[in-house]
Formats: sequence, structure tokens, C-alpha cells
Amino acid sequence: MSETNWYVVHTYSGYENKVKANIEKTIENRKLQDQILEVSVPIQDVIEVKNGVKKKVQKKMFPGYVLLNMVMNDDTWYVVRNTRGVTGFVGPGSKPVPLTEAEMRGMGIKKDDVVIDLAVGDTVAVISGVWENTTGVIKQINTHKQIVTINVDMFGRETPVEISFTDVKKIM
Repeated sequence: MSETNWYVVHTYSGYENKVKANIEKTIENRKLQDQILEVSVPIQDVIEVKNGVKKKVQKKMFPGYVLLNMVMNDDTWYVVRNTRGVTGFVGPGSKPVPLTEAEMRGMGIKKDDVVIDLAVGDTVAVISGVWENTTGVIKQINTHKQIVTINVDMFGRETPVEISFTDVKKIM
């Protein structure tokens, strides 16, 4: 597999989440999961004071930008560049420049690799979240997103769901 890097794309103002959703849909339709690993619109919690009332709200850390962890090649460049709402990659001319490790850490995006003692085929119990008290067999592990995919019984059929590493416990 080719090396992945984080790239930044500029979007029309207010289109960040739409661009993220469109790219994710294209990844699924074109089976590019191994080339575009993550699409991110970083948000942070801030306290806003309006009329003397404090309220916790989520704000985009980089309005007008979407971050992508991807393998840069002609296909992925074309897919991202031609997504509705994208005005271009950040970099000189039309040449996308990947973010450096230091830039990633400065943004709080670079996750340290998590070592887990889970493997495909392990049976796990979901210990928190929406699927709490559910058990399932791990079908897939995504260390980048720090999630496992398990099948759960929903409406009488097996349905894959993604669950955070921190929300599952291996059953011995």
C-alpha cells in the first residue's frame, strides 16, 4: 500500500460538512477506502456568552477547510478536486502539499498509534455508547479511526456497525 499523508482542501464557506459527506459517499461508491482513509472537519467546544447566558457550542477549527488522510494519486486527486464545494487543494499552484508531523501535532490531529489486544474474529462486548450490552464478532479493525466493525442483529438481519476501541471489551 502506498504512503498516506494528510492534505488540506479549501471549500466554499459553510460547505465543509457537505464536502465531507460527498467525499465519503464517493469513497464508498468507488471503493476507495484503502486510498482515502479519513475525511475530517475538526471541531472544538467553545463557551459562547449570549445575553449573559453561557452556552457550550461546537465551532469548526478551520472554517472553509477539510482535512483528508489519503494516498495522493491521479484517481484520488481527481475525486477530491471534482467534489462539489471543493475549490482546490492547499499548496502552490495545483500541487497539493501534505501536512508535516509538526503541523499535525500542532492541530491536535495526529493520533498516537493505539496498541489494542483485539483481532478480527474476537468476540467483544460493547461496554458503552448506543450499542451498550451488545456482543459481536469483530469483522474489521481500523486503527486509523480507532474503530472495530462488528455485526449486530437489527430487525432480524446482521448489520455491520462501527464502534470505538474504547467502547468494546474482549470476551475471553
